[in-house]
Amino acid sequence: MTDTIKITLPDGSVQEFPIGSTPYDVALSISEGLARNCLAAKVNGKLIDLKRPLLNDSEILLITYKSPEAHEILLHSTAHIMAQAVQRLFKDVKVTIGPAIENRFYYDFDAPDPFTEEDLDKIEKEMEKIISEDLPVTRREVTRDEAIRFFENLGETYKVEIIREIPEDEILSIYTQGEFSDLCRGPHIPSTGKVPAFKLLSVAGAYWRGDERNKMLSRIYGTAFPDKKGLKNYLNFLEEAKKRDHRKLGRELDLFDFSDRVGQGLTLWFPKGATLRKIIEDFWHVEHRKAGYELVQTPHIGKAELWETSGHLGFYKDSMYSPMEVEGQDYYIKPMNCPFHIMIFKRRQHSYRDLPVRYAELGTVYRYEMSGVLHGLMRVRGFTQDDAHIICTPDQLNEEVEKLIQFSFDYLKTFGFTEFEVYLSTRPEGKSVGDPADWEQAQASLRASLEKKGVDFEVDEGGGAFYGPKIDIKIKDAIGRLWQCTTIQFDFNEPERFDMEYTGTDGNKHRPFMIHRAIMGSLERFIGILIEDTAGHFPMWLAPVQVKLLPIADRHLEYVREIADSLFQKGIRVEIDDRQEKIGAKIRDAELNKIPFMCIIGDKEVEDRLVSVRQHRKGDQGSLRFDEFINWMQEASRPEYTE
Repeated sequence: MTDTIKITLPDGSVQEFPIGSTPYDVALSISEGLARNCLAAKVNGKLIDLKRPLLNDSEILLITYKSPEAHEILLHSTAHIMAQAVQRLFKDVKVTIGPAIENRFYYDFDAPDPFTEEDLDKIEKEMEKIISEDLPVTRREVTRDEAIRFFENLGETYKVEIIREIPEDEILSIYTQGEFSDLCRGPHIPSTGKVPAFKLLSVAGAYWRGDERNKMLSRIYGTAFPDKKGLKNYLNFLEEAKKRDHRKLGRELDLFDFSDRVGQGLTLWFPKGATLRKIIEDFWHVEHRKAGYELVQTPHIGKAELWETSGHLGFYKDSMYSPMEVEGQDYYIKPMNCPFHIMIFKRRQHSYRDLPVRYAELGTVYRYEMSGVLHGLMRVRGFTQDDAHIICTPDQLNEEVEKLIQFSFDYLKTFGFTEFEVYLSTRPEGKSVGDPADWEQAQASLRASLEKKGVDFEVDEGGGAFYGPKIDIKIKDAIGRLWQCTTIQFDFNEPERFDMEYTGTDGNKHRPFMIHRAIMGSLERFIGILIEDTAGHFPMWLAPVQVKLLPIADRHLEYVREIADSLFQKGIRVEIDDRQEKIGAKIRDAELNKIPFMCIIGDKEVEDRLVSVRQHRKGDQGSLRFDEFINWMQEASRPEYTE
């Protein structure tokens, strides 16, 4: 038996090392500088710790600060450092879980008193001390029972609860740095001194396991980066995102809010917000009629029998509100619109000549979301989906998908979104319904349609829902964030459950294909994204108030009302600021409310029948004849208008 192993290095060369050598030894054999900058390694495609022994011939990729994988390792490792600092400072605190999420990490603690923002400075200082101690981070593998005994001795009841749910034969790993140990898969940095830059961001409350029936824990968010420049850029990004927070702007611009007396996650749309919503709804209706959709309207509740047939009571009941009894039968408020659309389709027999059928509805649905995950308009309990269902023959599939992709991009571009990431999610192994041949046809159709339209996309193997493959389109906003919007989802489940049929060219009954589709996802979330993308500076066609008329004195009000009436008759959304305020204050308030255009009316404007125009964020635009101004406003109010 040989006592050496062959290691394929990143440059493709092969060297022999003593069995039991670590990735660190490999890095050191190349250069001391490389060894200092290594955080972990990818061995035969799997990430492992830098000082984990290598027992077989392997292909190795060394992970340095510049590697794509480095950031998540840093985030997770810094979460452990934070937990260690918290336990040093607050003796009665129990740790729970501390994952890395996109560009951030968090850790949930069971603390006698919730943490405050003031505690963060103290915790950061202790973290800096732990980093300066450069404590080795070690990993050891244990059985499930050993892990239970270990954390029971530490009094970490939350860890024990997690471990008891893990299969008995699974081998677990415990990471230790100094006096602190945590259950973790890893990998981790080799020592605490390897964290170059970090920052604690905020504190929040979070229910254990996201369930409001469980205890409220104290959550601390933080971030870490391979260098101080990366950290600074991210903190600047967070500051910009904070300014764009749709919840804050929703209140400031008097668009919407929530009320505990009404219920969490249920939106109250104020007049300006309702106007914005109605503009989008009207545009949606026009564009869908032009694209060949038939508009339908369906109830907000349905009998239990409907949801049993659709499978929602079997698969989705935890996200549905409790039933209400009506005349001895259970009714459920709808979590989805599709069963209703199917019932509309089934109202009569269809032949292949009737297809495709395209039903579209702005349908309001209600889903029970845990209070801990509710977030402004982005995650609510009542929301309106821009829902549509396309029911077609297999032969019509490609053309329908191509039309749908183009329609989605055209629609989103009208709102100013021009950068997209597209994903094709395929059949999950062992967890799907429907004929595998139908899956293959549907996946091939989605792929071919994307390729024909010249759309760059990534394949998410096995990422489809159990009832069909899908296309997801994410939009990029003004500060580079990606938001999931459009979903084009095949469904092999509901046509079967509802026994949907059409008569084919051969005179026989056939099962149609059905596509679920939402372009905006939901009106609520899409408006939230729009607010954050524009920072509340809506384009003219979307602005709830497009023109604000600012009379300098009461004697100018008659002419101002004449202007307002003419603008209103031309479909321009106009308001008059007739407060007894100085004109400077009126201009400032209009700017703060992000009104696209202001018209200042004084003696000269009245005498010469002019309007003095100011444009939001651009200042004075000079004086125009009234008719010229109206023409400009009408042109600027078109969705396709660009300045």
